[in-house]
Amino acid sequence: MAMASLNISLPQSLKDYVEGQVSQGGCSTPSECLRQLVRQDQKRRAEERLESLLLEGLNSGTPIEINWNWSSPIGIETAIEQGREIPNCTWC
Repeated sequence: MAMASLNISLPQSLKDYVEGQVSQGGCSTPSECLRQLVRQDQKRRAEERLESLLLEGLNSGTPIEINWNWSSPIGIETAIEQGREIPNCTWC
């Protein structure tokens, strides 16, 4: 992966912390420490987004049983024959 440079300014206390992580073996370089923090933040934000989408889905209406055939009209027809209501169905 190609690397790009980014110069940042830190308060002395944060600089000391990062340098301490390097000296204690937590990171190999100050840059690696910051890369780890950025990756952790990216992962945390992605997990928050996923949780938000899952909650949105759970709260979106009456739950319906799903099987692997929902993507085909045949699966929809079977559900209709069984008397199931299929919300937002474009084939029904």
